[in-house]
Amino acid sequence: MVLAEGTTAPDFKLMGTDNKAHSLSEFRGKRVVLYFYPKDDTPGCTKEACAFRDAMGEIRETDTEVLGVSKDNVMSHVKFTNKYNLNFMLLADMTGKVHEEYGVVGKKSMWGKSFLGTVRSTFLIDRHGKIAKVFSPVKVEGHREEVMEALKSVN
Repeated sequence: MVLAEGTTAPDFKLMGTDNKAHSLSEFRGKRVVLYFYPKDDTPGCTKEACAFRDAMGEIRETDTEVLGVSKDNVMSHVKFTNKYNLNFMLLADMTGKVHEEYGVVGKKSMWGKSFLGTVRSTFLIDRHGKIAKVFSPVKVEGHREEVMEALKSVN
């Protein structure tokens, strides 16, 4: 079950594309767009990442950071970042523990087969570490605009 708005966002420590461990708590005092996506360099995930990339100037003007999380490893994240010139941190949750804590693992199906996978989800976290807004499941088309609009009302 996806975490509810108003609850404290679980802290974590994950390796980032800069090859350093990062925790959510290091961003206290800033707002964070924490988004979970299924897989690097796939059509929907690329479109979502590039939409955030293209809006980073406007996002950072609001004192907000973007963090993307998937189960891919750091090398995959680095290749994805370099290929599309992403200007924000991607974090590797290879064990899926953070996915589970945020409740973004769900039943999916492809080619008639059911499996558990990442439900594309975004959490807007306020300056105090509380979840201010949850988008789940996310439709990539128009998502950046939804997030930008929600940022206007988050502390």
